[in-house]
Amino acid sequence: MTLSRGDVVLVDYPFATRSGSKLRPAVVVQSDHNNRRLANVIVAAITTTTHRQAEATQLFVDVTTPEGQQSGLLRNSVVTCENLVTIAQSIVQRKIGELSSATMQQIDRCLKAALAIQ
Repeated sequence: MTLSRGDVVLVDYPFATRSGSKLRPAVVVQSDHNNRRLANVIVAAITTTTHRQAEATQLFVDVTTPEGQQSGLLRNSVVTCENLVTIAQSIVQRKIGELSSATMQQIDRCLKAALAIQ
């Protein structure tokens, strides 16, 4: 499967403690250049736990909007840009949707906040 930046995918997302994993949506944040040449991919977790959505590191996705429907998500969710992981592209189960370039620009701002990049 060829992955692109902004793809919303289902992955077996590992727990930080390495005690297991959970099938969950994530968004590809790695550059397309690296998506083509590397066997790994960097993704940001997506969660339906939205109570921290006002934080600069999180982006709310409203599935009732055309943009949210394009994501393929079933419920209102938050991209948690402080929760990044590098995984093998081979463990990506499937693509369920995508985020627009305008939304990815918002993700870029969240990533900068999470990584303290100006």
